Amino acid sequence: MREDWIECTLREVCKIGSSKRILKKEYVSEGIPFYRTKEIKELSLGKEISIELYISNEKYNDIKNRFDIPKKGDVLISAVGTIGITYTIKNNDPFYFKDGNLIWLSDIQGLESTFLNLGLTHFVRNSSILKTSGSAYNALTIEKLNSLPFPLPPLVQQKAIVKKIEELFSSLDSGIADLKKAQDQLVIYRQAVLKKAFEGELTKTKLKISVIEDFIHSVEYGTSEKSLNEGDVPVLRMGNMQNGLIDWSDLKYTSNKSDIQKYILNYGDVLFNRTNSPEHVGKTSIFLSDNKAIFAGYLIRINYDKEKLSGKYLTYYLNSHKAKIYGNEVKTDGVNQSNINGTKLKKYPLPICSLEEQHQIVQEIESRLSVCDKVEKDIADSLEKAQALRQSILKKAFEGTLLSEEEIAKCKADAAYEPASVLLEKIKSN
Repeated sequence: MREDWIECTLREVCKIGSSKRILKKEYVSEGIPFYRTKEIKELSLGKEISIELYISNEKYNDIKNRFDIPKKGDVLISAVGTIGITYTIKNNDPFYFKDGNLIWLSDIQGLESTFLNLGLTHFVRNSSILKTSGSAYNALTIEKLNSLPFPLPPLVQQKAIVKKIEELFSSLDSGIADLKKAQDQLVIYRQAVLKKAFEGELTKTKLKISVIEDFIHSVEYGTSEKSLNEGDVPVLRMGNMQNGLIDWSDLKYTSNKSDIQKYILNYGDVLFNRTNSPEHVGKTSIFLSDNKAIFAGYLIRINYDKEKLSGKYLTYYLNSHKAKIYGNEVKTDGVNQSNINGTKLKKYPLPICSLEEQHQIVQEIESRLSVCDKVEKDIADSLEKAQALRQSILKKAFEGTLLSEEEIAKCKADAAYEPASVLLEKIKSN
């Protein structure tokens, strides 16, 4: 920390509290918007929010007259769930918020609001403030935030730091947007390859249409037992199915010997996701591992005839846009979920050819998608580095090393410059 900075606690420079409790019975269909973490997260990302809850004008005015209300320049921070999401209130449009979910920083003195906002994001997520001994439950409390050590630079330096962070983040965000656009283009390219493959264009193969049922022995649902964080054997779920293969991160487990014996996966097994959000129903992967694993109940194992059908060919087909279109026609829609059962799966139309020709088509697909996989990994690595760079920028900013010596000298030459120790004394004397 620089010599003209000083460390303070947040209670010294702002008032930290929450809202007055609003009961569910006090919600109304229109009136003053009532925010939870969900809405604050949307606001922090610059999104247009979808307001779902309101309180009456009368209730709002009663709170305003008897207590206080959020105002422009105040900062809100999420306290449970995804902790550390911050939002600086941009105007004095009336709203209120849920106690417990959000903590409210008001009467901010000596700190530029955006500097405080960025600092909270950095320190809350990276300090030991959330570590709770003997408990798996973490929450940000008013007391924890009150005692959080916080660097206080001269006010003119705060403004210069904020300006530089925003410039660097703007450049970073532009690069991230380009990377995500490239990711979207890879998705389109993957589907274009699969489309041509199952129209016979990659190998000039003549395909006839049959149904999957003609090439499989049976379909089988996975274990219905709840999987755990620890156990003898992994239980593969929808999240472990990525780009037609198995992702071995974020695993759940079981020690149920009966289930392990019944649902153990064999090399080459094909798994079909039968129920989830509409965009994930029909997601298919092939098990190409000697690792032991079983599969969850919302997955279907397709027991296919290996003398007539290639597992890779079937997997690529079920992940193709052509198969998705058929799936959308037969799926059953529920509340936020869709379902394709085993009976419907067996009736999927399947463009088919000889086993030898299937292997040729798979080879042509993989020769193209291997390049795609390499580019996709490079993009994922770049996105990870961009996130690390964002954290590095914040770290330097709050250590006092982000500004160059020339930029610091310019700050000190400003007529409004004063060391942070003088600034803090003025705050304490108010």
